[in-house]
Amino acid sequence: MLIGLAVRDVVLIERLDLAFGPGLTALTGETGAGKSIILDALGLATGRRADAGLVRRGAEQASAAASFAPGPGHAAWSLLEERGLSFVPDEDLVLRRTLSADARSRAFVNDQPATVAVLRDLGALLLEVHGQHETVGLLDAATHRPLLDVFGVLAAELAACGEAWSLWRAARERAQALAAAAGRSAEESAELSQRLAELDRLDPHEGEEAELAGHRALLGAAEKTIADIAAAAEAFGGGALAQRLGQALRALERARDRALASGASGEGREVAAIADAVAAAERALSELAEAEAAVDGAAEAFDFEPDRLEKVEERLFALRAMGRKLAIPVDALPAAWAEIAARLLAIEGGEEALAAATAAAARAKAAYAFAASALTAARRAAGDRLAAAVEAELAPLRLDKARFRVAIEPLAEDRAGPSGADRVQFEIATNPGAPFGALGAIASGGELARFALALKVALAGRGGDQPLMIFDEVDQGVGGAVSDAVGQRLKRLAGQTQVFVVTHSPQIAARADSHWRVLKVGEGERVRTEVQVLTGAAREEEIARMLSGAEITEAARAAARALMNA
Repeated sequence: MLIGLAVRDVVLIERLDLAFGPGLTALTGETGAGKSIILDALGLATGRRADAGLVRRGAEQASAAASFAPGPGHAAWSLLEERGLSFVPDEDLVLRRTLSADARSRAFVNDQPATVAVLRDLGALLLEVHGQHETVGLLDAATHRPLLDVFGVLAAELAACGEAWSLWRAARERAQALAAAAGRSAEESAELSQRLAELDRLDPHEGEEAELAGHRALLGAAEKTIADIAAAAEAFGGGALAQRLGQALRALERARDRALASGASGEGREVAAIADAVAAAERALSELAEAEAAVDGAAEAFDFEPDRLEKVEERLFALRAMGRKLAIPVDALPAAWAEIAARLLAIEGGEEALAAATAAAARAKAAYAFAASALTAARRAAGDRLAAAVEAELAPLRLDKARFRVAIEPLAEDRAGPSGADRVQFEIATNPGAPFGALGAIASGGELARFALALKVALAGRGGDQPLMIFDEVDQGVGGAVSDAVGQRLKRLAGQTQVFVVTHSPQIAARADSHWRVLKVGEGERVRTEVQVLTGAAREEEIARMLSGAEITEAARAAARALMNA
């Protein structure tokens, strides 16, 4: 819903701030007073084409800011998210645009710099204009299919069609990918087989590079290491050290035995000291034996083959060369072997997989065709109901000779999509025997505005986001009962969405929930346009003026009261 419009220096408007409410708002005033300027300002804010002629004479720039209050789930919020603009859904949406005297334009959304295209796209979601010279929204055939789907309450059929489309697209893409892979499989298989054979011969193991590198470093220092171990073995004296230590142990044992034989106590200090010496000699002899054995083991560990270092280096260089060839670390060679083997296995089973994927794509296509066909049938039924509802509204709007239909034609397969396979277009024939045609090509301005009203009344109450409806002089060329019929339908439509009407008809103005009068004030170059909010007697006087002209009579006032109280 539009809740406010702030206008600065647009044509004859110096400064104007309007607050909008729900329901039907009527904008009246004498011809030339500037009613169209209000629409021009709203168009400026919502991205319509504008030129420097909109800038008030003597001003540096014109500006217009339109404040809307879309609901939490309104499509406008999704559009802002797509365009990377921040927003808070609970707050107002303000579209603002400035236009300088040299025709340079700047656009803002909630005070964030934006493009005019963003304003235009948001405006298309937030309002529709139907008038003598312009109809925005209804003439775009792209809007007809969504309108028909809303009227027919086809959300379930649309969802089923969309799901079937997604499944078909995924199945088709898989089949296409497998078919493309099959075309490359022969050449790829030969290359992969060669790589796998090389890896089989190499037989790399996880962690092997680090192990070989360490072994290589050790082998590089082996000569000096072996010499050091030999020197340690020589220091042990070839068993002489053990022999002397054994002699010392036996001498200590004899000393202990003699002391005990002489009658000395085994608990005495002297015998205990000899016993400690015996135990220490035994330990030394045991540890000496362990040390000699360990030195012998170290010598055996370094008993390498003469060409061992060369073999280790060849293996290490071969692993690293394969890693460079495949552009992967050496530690990844075992995983590469497994991956290549799996790819070869997939290629070998590619024909079977392709056949299965092709069959699955065919089944998914058939399921989509069924869902699209069901949606088409539902649209045709809804189209018949919509045509009947619209035609029921035409006669009171002096369009009794007109006929309306919903044309539904099949789309080519490559143009079908999640919304089905139908091209939907609203068509009219304005006279008996005349061919049906597109709305803009057949109807005149006034007819088109009244036809739009009939269509919107037929669609009212069907759910979905309802934009602001603007009807600009929808009463052009009609009067009396037809104007009253137009007013009735505008009032009905305003029960479902916000409606703004620019009118010269007292019958229409009398049905408005809010009534504004546009007038010129001032003289010469100081003429400006202002807007008065009319209530009570002032509103009655304006409707009486619309009935009688410049001279307002009591009869006109009485007729105005009757219209307002009808």
